[in-house]
Amino acid sequence: MGDAGRPRRAWRSTALAGAAVVTAGLATARLGSGAVGDALGDALYAALVLLLVRWALPRMSSAARAGLAVGLCWAVEVAQATGGPARAVEAWPPLRYLLGTTFGPLDLLWYALGVLAAWVVIVGLSRRPGDAVRAASGRP
Repeated sequence: MGDAGRPRRAWRSTALAGAAVVTAGLATARLGSGAVGDALGDALYAALVLLLVRWALPRMSSAARAGLAVGLCWAVEVAQATGGPARAVEAWPPLRYLLGTTFGPLDLLWYALGVLAAWVVIVGLSRRPGDAVRAASGRP
């Protein structure tokens, strides 16, 4: 098939992964509670941001996309310290899922770990089956 089918497959797999992450995130928001629920929600949010960056910037390296995703998550979290996102959520409550309302320094860690976990999965799944064997053996 060559590379002609690759962008379509990448888009499709990103969309499917995004749907799975959103479903898991909504389930976590509805059923989860406490510190574990908050941490999982943050990690899933960050994974979705990485998938959106992957979709929007397909030619960027995977490491650069991961760095950008963490940076975007951190920017949203730091903005929460200004009160701006909380005011936006008051005006339109669904923004809570996008912007959050309360700054929590520990959230910065969960975002980084969520992006890292998603990045590891994406990189692992994007490898062709023989790539790992060739890399392990040192053959091109």
